Amino acid sequence: MRLADFIVANVEPILAEWEVFARGTEPGPRMDRLALRDHAGEILRATARDMGSAQTAEEQSDKSMGLGGVGPGSARLDGASVEHAVGRVGSGFDLPEVVAEYRALRASVIRLWRASEPAADDRDLADLTRFNESIDQSLTTAVTSYTERVDHSRETFLAILGHDLRNPLNAVSMSAELLATGDDVHPETLDAARRIASAADVMARMISDLLDYTRTRLGAGLPVERAPVDAAALARAVVDEFRAGHPDRAITLTTAGDPRGDWDALRLRQAISNLLANALQHGDDGAAVAVHLAGTGGGIGLSVHNGGRPIPASALPTLFDPLVRGTVADSPAHRRPGSIGLGLYIVREVATAHGGTIDVTSTADAGTTFTLCLPRAAPSR
Repeated sequence: MRLADFIVANVEPILAEWEVFARGTEPGPRMDRLALRDHAGEILRATARDMGSAQTAEEQSDKSMGLGGVGPGSARLDGASVEHAVGRVGSGFDLPEVVAEYRALRASVIRLWRASEPAADDRDLADLTRFNESIDQSLTTAVTSYTERVDHSRETFLAILGHDLRNPLNAVSMSAELLATGDDVHPETLDAARRIASAADVMARMISDLLDYTRTRLGAGLPVERAPVDAAALARAVVDEFRAGHPDRAITLTTAGDPRGDWDALRLRQAISNLLANALQHGDDGAAVAVHLAGTGGGIGLSVHNGGRPIPASALPTLFDPLVRGTVADSPAHRRPGSIGLGLYIVREVATAHGGTIDVTSTADAGTTFTLCLPRAAPSR
């Protein structure tokens, strides 16, 4: 009996064998939950249909690279795999357990087929190849769906958490302001109120970064409200704030050309602040941080330069990814207050939302320079 026909005729014995096999596999003490059949029967039937469908050499090549197939059999297999993965997320399965399910299912089919002592057929090798391709396709689809669902759930939770933290934080800030009000406030009380207010500001920045992160990860993108902005005046205001907060560091600003355009002033301020904070964090203490803003015919280019250890070449491809640290010095002990590792990611999102770009160059001799380029107006759709 051909392998596909054997699977269709023996779905129940295969599932029974699979359950016995799966309960004895690693990892974890919770593998007894694999006795839940869920969509395993449909996956088996879809696998058999996929094995019996015509397949071109290109489709076979796609499967070997985890890209799945385009035939009706493959489509049904992908659908069953997605439902199975989503169900496993809801049941509390972790990803190694989902992978172990497929390993057990594959082993159970092959073991029972061999035990049935099928008559030798020249097509057995091809059948085994198609079977393994289909199981691999199903596993790839399940892992992708599982990961996407977990990521979406986590980011939704973070968005809700960040939003709900704003109300109690506002209450803390208002209470700190109230404590500092009046002419006869005790110096110790005033000092405590200032510390509370400063800590609340740090938390507010962290929550803002968290909400921006979850908004972009959930597909909403970073909202921008364009209006006429003088980027030079805005950059000057940000630099002045950083000079006041870091009196021991030299921060220079130079401008050239026309700095005016239609941008979201708050987002542009956020991007410049993040780039400056990054430069101060990673640059040599004795070296100046240089900010240069140049207006061009189509927009502006803003560069922030610092000396110090260069960013490793291996870190550059993921430098703007969320929660990724760009240098070996970027350990928890070196994080700036109010940072959760999203600064450069948000700069990239600000650039993208404005139709612009953000680039970086970093060498031991020349130092590190981030360059933000924004068009003067929104790109035409």
